Amino acid sequence: MKSRAGDPLYIHILLYVVIAILTIILIKVAILDPKEAVAVEKFNRKESRLRMDNIKEAQILWQKKNGNFTDNLNDLIVFIKDDPFVDSVVNAFDSLTMKSANPFTDLSSGEFTPESLMYSPRSHSMYIMQIDTAVSIDTTVNRRGKVIRVDTTVTLGTRYYLEDPDGYGTIGDLYNDALKNTASWE
Repeated sequence: MKSRAGDPLYIHILLYVVIAILTIILIKVAILDPKEAVAVEKFNRKESRLRMDNIKEAQILWQKKNGNFTDNLNDLIVFIKDDPFVDSVVNAFDSLTMKSANPFTDLSSGEFTPESLMYSPRSHSMYIMQIDTAVSIDTTVNRRGKVIRVDTTVTLGTRYYLEDPDGYGTIGDLYNDALKNTASWE
């Protein structure tokens, strides 16, 4: 069988099939895949920020109990899991609002677990957490101007800084008290 142009009909059918397959591939690559990538990126950003908010709440509880912040995520996770102070706060009930006083937020992938605070959801890299160190030196001098002693006081953890390794934001600042518990996306 021949078509009008003199070419066999099966060549035209084959070309139509190739065009249809290429159209489907183009739609997948140009429309469907980017939507999926955007959805995954949106999920990772939201999930990471929820985890960072929970780390912030854990830092606030740590400071209430210990008087300073910590830069060790492992210690913070053990504190959340095992400390009776955290347990009492998590299980408390606010009688005014008739709601739980639990400071931790459920994650978008399910309920809150302390182990989720260790790693960023995108790259599974550890969050970057630092605390400030302040050194104050006090010199005692007698009436003749002779130095009697030099007292050095080191203060750790009055401020903290938390950063997502994938670039989804930061919380806190090591140099500014006004940004102590402030998230970059707020």
